[in-house]
Amino acid sequence: MTEALTFADDGRTPNHPRFALLIHRRAVDEPGPAAVEALFGANGWTGFWRDGVYPFHHYHSSCHEVLGVASGWAELRFGGEAGETVRLEQGDVAVLPAGTGHKRIDASEDLLIVGAYPQDQPYDMIRSDEASARERAAAIERIAATPVPATDPVFGAESGLRTRWRPA
Repeated sequence: MTEALTFADDGRTPNHPRFALLIHRRAVDEPGPAAVEALFGANGWTGFWRDGVYPFHHYHSSCHEVLGVASGWAELRFGGEAGETVRLEQGDVAVLPAGTGHKRIDASEDLLIVGAYPQDQPYDMIRSDEASARERAAAIERIAATPVPATDPVFGAESGLRTRWRPA
């Protein structure tokens, strides 16, 4: 099952002007980071990292991001302060379009997230509470220019973001 959530620019966190955050529930059957990395890698997403989620609002302006819960659970606030808190559990995958704010609200002690990015999209990180007006304006331009990935990290080229995210 896939859920789609959209968020407006709240003045600090731009979010994406067209693309929805996608949450693929129970997308990974096997526990642990290796299964999550294998799924993302098979679908062309790279730059794996293993960790939690920062406890402050931040976003990426030059790349889309995927978060896969390898173990435990987390309550994440997506979309900035005006956004929505979502509980993700082991096996769930969140696909964040560029600009989507996110922060950890609460988590289990055994939380482990595997993150990744589409190939050839440079990584950046902007804290919503620290960006100047000039930096934010430049970030909004980069967000709108970030291309749709060739594949969804869970469903590949045929489904997921490939059918839900359409270029302008």
